[in-house]
Amino acid sequence: VQLVESGGGSVQAGGSLRLSCAASGYTYSRYCWGWFRQAPGKERDRVASIDINGRISYADSVKGRFTISQDNAKNTLYLQMNSLKPEDTAMYYCAADPLAPTYCSGGHCYCSPRQDSYWGQGTQVTVSS
Repeated sequence: VQLVESGGGSVQAGGSLRLSCAASGYTYSRYCWGWFRQAPGKERDRVASIDINGRISYADSVKGRFTISQDNAKNTLYLQMNSLKPEDTAMYYCAADPLAPTYCSGGHCYCSPRQDSYWGQGTQVTVSS
């Protein structure tokens, strides 16, 4: 699977961006799809994910502001980001994994692509105050 992100850029706080992740070269019919981000000097964190049954999960830091979606006809994953904050500044990556593990906490479960699954090269998002 090849993944190519686009849509990053520079925006002022309160602004919006929509990231896209174009996918090709499928082998399996169903995947866990995810968006992750990594700020300088920090670990890569999950932002949002869609499991093989279409269930969506968000990190607490982006709930109510970000929306993950996918267009199967276009083989594209999206991340709509609204009300952006300076702390959202990071490199954003999309990932896909047909065998992603499921994590559960407090009754909330989500899938998360493994580090050695399929990842894009990333797109930079910079939010200024």
